Amino acid sequence: MAGWTLDDIDWAAFRADRVDPDLLAVAKAAAMVEHNGADYAVYLNNVFAGDETIRPAVDAWAIEEIQHGKALAKWAMLADPNWDFDASFKRFTDGYKIPLDSASSIRGSRAGELIARCIVETGTSSYYTALAEASDEPVFAQICRKIAADEFRHYKLFYDHMQRYLERDKIGRMKRVWTGLGRIAESEDDELSYAYYAANMWPEPYDRAVAARAYARRAYSVYRRKHIDRGIAMVLKAVGLPATGALQRPIAALATAFMTRRAASLARAGA
Repeated sequence: MAGWTLDDIDWAAFRADRVDPDLLAVAKAAAMVEHNGADYAVYLNNVFAGDETIRPAVDAWAIEEIQHGKALAKWAMLADPNWDFDASFKRFTDGYKIPLDSASSIRGSRAGELIARCIVETGTSSYYTALAEASDEPVFAQICRKIAADEFRHYKLFYDHMQRYLERDKIGRMKRVWTGLGRIAESEDDELSYAYYAANMWPEPYDRAVAARAYARRAYSVYRRKHIDRGIAMVLKAVGLPATGALQRPIAALATAFMTRRAASLARAGA
């Protein structure tokens, strides 16, 4: 379980004059994705049916994810009293569905599922660290720091369980790399796009490309090289490659250049 609760947040320190509208928009989207942890727990418990080592950990992980969503939602409603989280969350879950009836991993194996979970936790831990450092609003920064710490622990949780399954599922390095790349490619899939739409763009008709660009412009702009360096190292470790050195540095440089240019390009285009 997380080492904090909503009561540990210093809500009285909230400063409305320091709220960044772009960070507010992505916080609303993130609140819904995090709050959807219960559905992810159903899916993961199906995938790992019979493994009573990981299933309790999945349930505890989901509780923490839901708490992240609650904290972000409470902050967003302080920043925008007109925003209705419950209505937005219903729109999100009505429009975006996790495969709850799946009895096996969409990654092809349990090891593949855990590799993908490591990639997700890499992204979230880096993202919330970047959000915390980008924000001048003290309560949002505090929440993001706490969530980032949880997500780093979640990475280790899934990484440790991944080690048990790699040998069992006969997943080689190239398969690990391919699975990791596949999950990274999904970073702009319908989940975040639809969450952003449901929170910020409804009742306009849903246009996935428009919503994805709007989200990416705001999300990518908060990253700095140090966040990407750490994230790339965690990805490389998850897929079985050296986390530092000659491979990590050029990949991190390319990723930094891509995200910086993409954010600038989308801003010029008015995304």
